[in-house]
Amino acid sequence: MKAIFFTLFLTICSISYAQEGITVSGNSISITEIPPIWPGCTGNAIEKKACFKKELVNHVISNFQFPEGYKKGSVKEKVIVDFVINEEGKPQILAVKGGTKMLQEEAKRNILAIPQMTPGQAGGSPRAIKYSMPFTF
Repeated sequence: MKAIFFTLFLTICSISYAQEGITVSGNSISITEIPPIWPGCTGNAIEKKACFKKELVNHVISNFQFPEGYKKGSVKEKVIVDFVINEEGKPQILAVKGGTKMLQEEAKRNILAIPQMTPGQAGGSPRAIKYSMPFTF
């Protein structure tokens, strides 16, 4: 009898405190991250994620500018920018590695030009989601 009441109690607690993206299974809890949504991206979660990736690549390509003194094919360096789309939906640089100072500045400028978007979520609350973007000059 106690086991039935205990099971019923746990079921009622999980239902009353359920949040989007949180799954309770036995003794484990998993929180699903929902990625940021790029402006204009629609559809289900998979379509929004694919749209985000496509739009990010399009953004980087269309906003890319070689720094003064550089031209296409004149240098072969790689710059990696680690950034988050923060809880407000804005890009925030965490780290920049590789390349010269001028190439790093161009990569940072490009990432910071990402438009405002709907922030990612975890457990129904806004959450910063981390990304890493390589630039090959």
